[in-house]
Amino acid sequence: MSHSPRIGRIDTVATAASLGALLCWTLGPLFIKYLSGHTDSWTQNALRYAVASLFWLPFLVHSSSQGRFATRTWRRAILPSIANVAMQSLWAAGFYYIGPAFMALLSKTSILWVASFSLLVFPEERPLVRSVRFWLGLLLSVAGLVGVIAFKDDFMATGTLTGIAIALAQAFMWGVYTISVRIAFRDIDSRASFSVMSIYTAAGLAACAFLFGAPAQALALDARAWIAVVISAVTAIALGHTLYYAAIKRIGATIPMLVILAQPFVVLSLSSVIFHERLNGVQLLFGGALLVGSGLSVWAQQHLRAEPSR
Repeated sequence: MSHSPRIGRIDTVATAASLGALLCWTLGPLFIKYLSGHTDSWTQNALRYAVASLFWLPFLVHSSSQGRFATRTWRRAILPSIANVAMQSLWAAGFYYIGPAFMALLSKTSILWVASFSLLVFPEERPLVRSVRFWLGLLLSVAGLVGVIAFKDDFMATGTLTGIAIALAQAFMWGVYTISVRIAFRDIDSRASFSVMSIYTAAGLAACAFLFGAPAQALALDARAWIAVVISAVTAIALGHTLYYAAIKRIGATIPMLVILAQPFVVLSLSSVIFHERLNGVQLLFGGALLVGSGLSVWAQQHLRAEPSR
């Protein structure tokens, strides 16, 4: 059952869930970057998702034994899981070419793809094209994206260009993944759907690791690397998604999405210390414009949904 916060009062549970998701998704990029020195992207993806699927397996077994699990979830999860495998493969690969904060910042362009796909797929969202706020947000985001990329100090380096291409492709696939999840799981508990998706995704990423990676690298991982695998799997994958959807169920999508937009700058504050990553002043300015534009797009969507139907 969804919860509606009382007017004038802060929903402390939803606030804690939003901040928890922000924390979890801040840790993810840092651990992925750390693991890039120990395994290839395919192998670390397979390991991290295997741990995440094991984390949610007891919930799945318990729900099934209690008769509270919708069996149609197995069928509906197939297409979103395929999109998730592609998106996760690109997400991890990007950190092998560019820094965590830069990758996280470029990935926020996924909000534009989510909005665009929503216009195409959901008729109730199409009045958004008449929103000045939406188009202003789109223009700001595009300008911010161009500025963040163009003013990067090593913009023309081959590795940087590869990382940028991967990051933008990942943002596109996040949009595909988000819309497919929205279509497939409209009436299914998010914990149940994600527990099934984590199993499918772990299987898909394991297949990719054996086809394109070197899974034998897992045997050479030291204790620190395994700790990084487990912590990143539990926080960034298993808990981050659950906390995010819990917040959305209680207070709607706008506030949680706006909170998550702070992720690149939180990542940067930590990455600058751990990996000595830097964004120059011009990039920070354009990065702010990108996130403000994304926030306006989110606000425009929520404002549309809040308007009474005519």
